[in-house]
Amino acid sequence: MQSFLEEVVGRVRETFPSLENVVFVLPSKRAGTFVRNAIAKSAQRTAFAPEIYSIEGFVEQIAGIAYATNTEQLFELYTSYEELTKGEKDNFYAFSKWGQTLLQDFNEIDRYLIDVRQLFSNLSAIQEIGVWAPDAPRTQMMEDYVAFWATIGTLYDHFNTSLLQKGIGHQGLVYRKAYEQVDCYLNEHSEKIHIFIGFNALNTAEEKIIQRIIAHTNTEIYWDIDQSFLNDPIHDAGLFIRQHLSTWDYFKNNKLNGLSNFYTTPKKIEIIGLPKNVSQAKYVGHLLNELHLSEQNTLTKTAVVLGDETLLNPILNAIPETLSDVNITMGYPLHKTDLATLFIQFMELYINKDPQGWFYQPILGFLANPYVQILFSDEERNTATHLTEKIKKNNWAYLKAGKLFQASNEHAMVDLIFYDENHTPLDFVKRCSVLITRLKEKFDALNDSLSKEYLYRFHQLFTQLQELLEKHGFVNDMKSLLGLFKELLSSETLDFKGEPLEGLQIMGMLESRNLDFETVILTSVNEGILPSGKSNNSFIPFDLKRAFNLPTYIEKDAVYTYHFYRLLQRAKNVYLLYNTEPDILEGGEKSRLIHQLLTDPNKRSQIKEIVAAPKLEPSVKQLEEIEKDEHLMTLVQEHAEKGLSPTSLSNYIRNPIDFYTRNLLGIENVQEVEETVAHNTFGTIVHDSLELLYTSFVGDILSEVKLKAAKTKVKETVKQEFQKTYLDGDISRGKNLIAFNVVVRYIENFLDMEIVACKKHEIKIIALEQKLSTTLDIPEVNYPIRLKGKLDRIDSKDGIVRIIDYKTGKVIAKDVKLTNWDNLTAEYDYSKAFQLLCYALMYSNSSKAGDIQAGIISFKNLKSGLLPFTLKDRTEKTKTDDTFIDKEVLHNFNAELKKLILEICNPQLPFKEKEV
Repeated sequence: MQSFLEEVVGRVRETFPSLENVVFVLPSKRAGTFVRNAIAKSAQRTAFAPEIYSIEGFVEQIAGIAYATNTEQLFELYTSYEELTKGEKDNFYAFSKWGQTLLQDFNEIDRYLIDVRQLFSNLSAIQEIGVWAPDAPRTQMMEDYVAFWATIGTLYDHFNTSLLQKGIGHQGLVYRKAYEQVDCYLNEHSEKIHIFIGFNALNTAEEKIIQRIIAHTNTEIYWDIDQSFLNDPIHDAGLFIRQHLSTWDYFKNNKLNGLSNFYTTPKKIEIIGLPKNVSQAKYVGHLLNELHLSEQNTLTKTAVVLGDETLLNPILNAIPETLSDVNITMGYPLHKTDLATLFIQFMELYINKDPQGWFYQPILGFLANPYVQILFSDEERNTATHLTEKIKKNNWAYLKAGKLFQASNEHAMVDLIFYDENHTPLDFVKRCSVLITRLKEKFDALNDSLSKEYLYRFHQLFTQLQELLEKHGFVNDMKSLLGLFKELLSSETLDFKGEPLEGLQIMGMLESRNLDFETVILTSVNEGILPSGKSNNSFIPFDLKRAFNLPTYIEKDAVYTYHFYRLLQRAKNVYLLYNTEPDILEGGEKSRLIHQLLTDPNKRSQIKEIVAAPKLEPSVKQLEEIEKDEHLMTLVQEHAEKGLSPTSLSNYIRNPIDFYTRNLLGIENVQEVEETVAHNTFGTIVHDSLELLYTSFVGDILSEVKLKAAKTKVKETVKQEFQKTYLDGDISRGKNLIAFNVVVRYIENFLDMEIVACKKHEIKIIALEQKLSTTLDIPEVNYPIRLKGKLDRIDSKDGIVRIIDYKTGKVIAKDVKLTNWDNLTAEYDYSKAFQLLCYALMYSNSSKAGDIQAGIISFKNLKSGLLPFTLKDRTEKTKTDDTFIDKEVLHNFNAELKKLILEICNPQLPFKEKEV
């Protein structure tokens, strides 16, 4: 297949044997590379090469001024705005939000050579009508708004003049200047032969410049259009060229060069629906693998064209490893790199800094950044990990630079990154430059070339930022700096270096202009992406644009329709992929371009439609089973000899896998900063506070006087226990202050209950937080089994020994009532009754006491008092529930406990997961 560019070069060669004075002008630089290659292939002898320009480069040459960067334009526009605006003004951060839209409008106005006085007069009148109300006076805000639009023409003039004085211009200004200078250019280059290739939609400046050159020099223009689209009066792919044919004087005496008839040739077209972007990327990889296996040379004539350029990264990961030659025309967006995240996180730290310091979560996120991990690592330790652990361990909800510096053992990088002084954005940028230098040293040591490539681009970026900040003083806060940084970042790419003439080509839609491939894989052919829809990022209303012949979304849709069908013209194999799961962010339903293709009677028979989806197999949750091998049985033995606690046995009853992971393997939950007091911390503080208050009562009988004296110490004691358990956590405000007062109220209410009880009963404290253990008699197991635990309180009430367990959660009477011994070790609902029986067994074995009681005091159900373990006999309806734990009860419990432990220690019975 001869490509369009090869065909044009051949025809130019026939007309102009020497190309020394020929100037080729194309829509893009990439197309120029292919023209240069076509000329080299067709050359028979050594000769001078022609000049080859993209249209933008050619216009710049005529105008004699350079293109300003987008950031330079934004700064110059704000400077003009500041000088011209009286009274209150937006700061740079607020201005940048609408300034970009104004830049686009100025750019478009100049590219289309609009009479600015007339346009701005109409625009000002429209804006004034927008705030007009017959019965209501204007507010000051309305007056300012109308005044701004009345002076928009002055702002435009001032902005353009300031750019021209510096020898630069926005794209529209360069185009307007080129239109004004085209006659001078023609006088200076009258001997030049101009060849315009492959244009479609042209702005007014381009049209007039090309027409002027055509009229005054030896010039040819070649259009890349198929007869099928040109002859169809309503087909958008031929819209602009049909307009040129009807309006250009050139076509009154000249025919249209470049007309082809390839679209009607037989093609294999597949339209493939896939769920989500990842599926599209994987399917592209599948197609490339099939093409590679079918014919080795196929991929040299294949292009993957990305309708949505954010698919680049997943597609790169999906390319088969067997493909050796891949050329990527697009650049990788710099804002998608981890380094971009590092600097954005760094800036956001100082934007969101509180007077108390930094909240711990963004600090932890920053310390987790892979580049911060590299910066903070040395041969001895990773300081970032050390800081993270220390923050979590000490519950530092808010942090200041000094605390972080001390916690890091005065690490130099901590001193560089974290500071409390108020620095200007310029100071911050300089600090970032130092950070880049430190990172480079690390990457040199790691021999990480790719990261150094990224880093170099960020070095350039911050150098540019520094120059701008030194020149302009209106970026005076971190929010403005971050906005500017993101603006710069959005237009920066890390360009891939490859061979554009060999191997598989991956490109965006605009990069495909004038290029031809036998096989085309086009992704994201969804409404809202191809074409992009009715977005109107402009201050100029639709009707005003139509009146002044400015482009709207209608023309934009026609441009993408042309690119879409131009890709299909010479292609033999076409794969159109679209997302079957549309949403607002990833485009709408199947594109209208696909629907249009499906209604084409000449192509319908050549199209195959499929919907592809990953094979889905229902996931049936298999309950986990862990066989007890020799190592696991060793862990069981060690744990049993060390001592089984009521809590660990309750874990087993609830779910044996929990017992395996937590009690045998010792895997605990990940440590986190307790921003607010956690339930377990809350419980520990209550227990420890009561122990401290009651310690002096051990061995004594409770009295009203002693308890009232203890009540006066509650706040002081609770505060002391908070400091011990909650470490450096802040309890001076918020939920933690509420938690502190709740603990105080719980304990005060408990003491009040005790005061009432001691008036009616004789209560003697026997022990507090008593550690007990007992060896169980289980001859079937050939190693000792110990049961151990800590009893919150042992007392006697009117001579009856009571074992009391404190619970800060809510417990009710039925939680400690047992109706059937078989349920005790089978159901977790009886875990509290089980724990009380464990405590009773240990105490009974150690003290040889007689009948005892065991119960729970629930601080969320304090009015119920002590909730005693109760054995209910269902067979004797009239018998009252038994709250005493006697020898018979302990005997029955021993039997159930033995069965449970034998199950745990049986090597033949695996640990089986329970559905919790």
